[in-house]
Amino acid sequence: MTDRKDEIAANMARVEQRIAEACAAAGRPREEVTLIVVTKTYPASDVRVLAELGVRHVAENRDQDAAPKAAACSDLPLTWHFVGQLQTNKVRSVAGYADVVQSVDRSKLVTALSREAVRRGRELGCLLQVALDAGESGRGERGGVAPGGIEELAALVAAAPGLRLDGLMTVAPLTGEYAGRQRAAFGRLMDLSTDLRRAHPAANMVSAGMSADLEEAVAAGATHVRVGTAVLGVRPGLG
Repeated sequence: MTDRKDEIAANMARVEQRIAEACAAAGRPREEVTLIVVTKTYPASDVRVLAELGVRHVAENRDQDAAPKAAACSDLPLTWHFVGQLQTNKVRSVAGYADVVQSVDRSKLVTALSREAVRRGRELGCLLQVALDAGESGRGERGGVAPGGIEELAALVAAAPGLRLDGLMTVAPLTGEYAGRQRAAFGRLMDLSTDLRRAHPAANMVSAGMSADLEEAVAAGATHVRVGTAVLGVRPGLG
């Protein structure tokens, strides 16, 4: 465990330096950017190491992995983010441990999350996942609502009992006009965030950027970056 903790600590230091340098280059205070460590495929023991190293935000994308891991780490002072595409039949489980769902992209999911949050007496933070490869309507290849659907979906979340509209999330698209143009994609997300905050001033969270492109996300104005590989190493293949 000592070797693993040393490895993670060294990786964390490198990521922290990257974020700090990106913030300095953008003229932003370091505290404006929150690191979310994506722990998918890694064991609960790694989550414990992260907590010991001061990490407070972790993310998962598959409920079947996340639920037992969150239960095993329920004593830790962590905020759990669900970042994967979420099917309504998994909402009951996810609502039991997730503090923030970053992949809200359709009205049916809003209804299911609201119902379960109320049943559990919890408030769930929600980010609308924006698909920048979907044009103005439809959904993206990896889920997400098109830019043209943000206003309507945001209003649904804001009015839903048990839910809190926190902001927007995106994944740099692999197709469409923003493919390979992370800085432009994240800049577009920031423009959409500005529009959203006119109607919902508290929805100021912008989750963008991963291990390979966190600098572009920070430069664009992201408030949260989701980093897995750069902290925990190359993931084992999923079975």
